[in-house]
Amino acid sequence: MRLDRFLALHTALGRRGARLALASGRVTLAGTTVTDGQCPVDDFSPVALDGVCLRRRRPRYLMLHKPAGCVSATRDPVHPTVLDLIDGPAEAKADLHLAGRLDFNSTGLLLLTNDGRWSRRLTEPGAGRAKVYHVRTEDPIGADYAAVFQRGLYFRYEGLTTRPAGLEILGERETRVTLREGRYHHIKRLFGHFNNRVVALHRERVGAIVLDPDLAPGRYRPLTEAEIAG
Repeated sequence: MRLDRFLALHTALGRRGARLALASGRVTLAGTTVTDGQCPVDDFSPVALDGVCLRRRRPRYLMLHKPAGCVSATRDPVHPTVLDLIDGPAEAKADLHLAGRLDFNSTGLLLLTNDGRWSRRLTEPGAGRAKVYHVRTEDPIGADYAAVFQRGLYFRYEGLTTRPAGLEILGERETRVTLREGRYHHIKRLFGHFNNRVVALHRERVGAIVLDPDLAPGRYRPLTEAEIAG
């Protein structure tokens, strides 16, 4: 959003008054006087008029250890949601959304924020950020799986071939999978190609953000500045 429009929306100045306030040096951004109404800002920008800070939302970035049996949604008529795990009144959580999802019975790293630009940067398909999962299967994992994952599989529903996926075998029925895209039931469908059912799926990492080992299931904490930047 442009600064002049922001001023018109969040003050009684109107558009003409906003331009005059800018021209007379009454507006600051992060403490610096700004006269250019074309300057881009958002609801998180520290804009002040005559030294008084205007409406500003506080950006929130949370890491949650999602437990099984919880819906990756902000509301659900039947099941508890991940938002129910966040402390505070409903109005304080109303603007949070999920940066990526996990299935009902999947566990692990889930990210919540009220910063749409940040979540889009994190989840946009072209970014190719690695998402790492610990997976357990019903049947033994064959030595031929890795080559198939790396080559990619055709998903008929989407009409596409998946990007290469990494497979690190940890045990007879245990592996670590790395994806750089997200499709509907992606990992389950990859193993489904071998008629091998996934019995547990746990997300360990998204990009540079790693699930805090001190977070018990159902608990959360704010992201650090380094995690937000990564």
